[in-house]
Amino acid sequence: MLKRFTLIIILALPVILAAATGCDLNDPDADIKRLFPQSTSYKTSYLSLTRIGGKTALQEVERRLGDKFSGSYEQVDVPYTLYSVFRDKNLIGYVHGVNQKGQYGGLQVFLALNPQGKINAFYFQKLSSKQGKLFKSRDFAQQFSGLGLNDFAALNIKTGTGTGKATAIKNPAPDAKADFLATLRGVKKNLILMDMFVFNKQ
Repeated sequence: MLKRFTLIIILALPVILAAATGCDLNDPDADIKRLFPQSTSYKTSYLSLTRIGGKTALQEVERRLGDKFSGSYEQVDVPYTLYSVFRDKNLIGYVHGVNQKGQYGGLQVFLALNPQGKINAFYFQKLSSKQGKLFKSRDFAQQFSGLGLNDFAALNIKTGTGTGKATAIKNPAPDAKADFLATLRGVKKNLILMDMFVFNKQ
């Protein structure tokens, strides 16, 4: 059984906790063991843009994303849940998810990252799409493996065009382009937030 530790890193008070929250794993013990079979423990932290700069931090995310935040899940005070994963005392990776609006409803886009910020695994915890089976396929998920923020930096999330390795990701359902672009937006947003919360600080 994995050991769990919880670290609260948020200046939010009950007002924030009553509002929209970031993605939590449905079953952290099982999910983390599946994503990191070699893990022995994990630590849960709660982070927010409010704590690292507020409006200035939000504007930086929007600039790097190439799009404005909107809706209840993209407010400056939304807490994000970060899972830091360990093998004994050694950090072996992170798990982090974001909410993203799709064509027919919400998506929950999770990334398992190595300590350098590269994607080990990508998956949807929640997906409302008529082509959900194709988007959840192993072939689609594997296209994200090994990619990092630099590979998404020049990707236009509104068109799916630009430069970098992320532009080679193929849409598994051409008749569901809106959900494909929403997925790319969710992954890029996830990587930007992780850079600001974790990797840029290192």
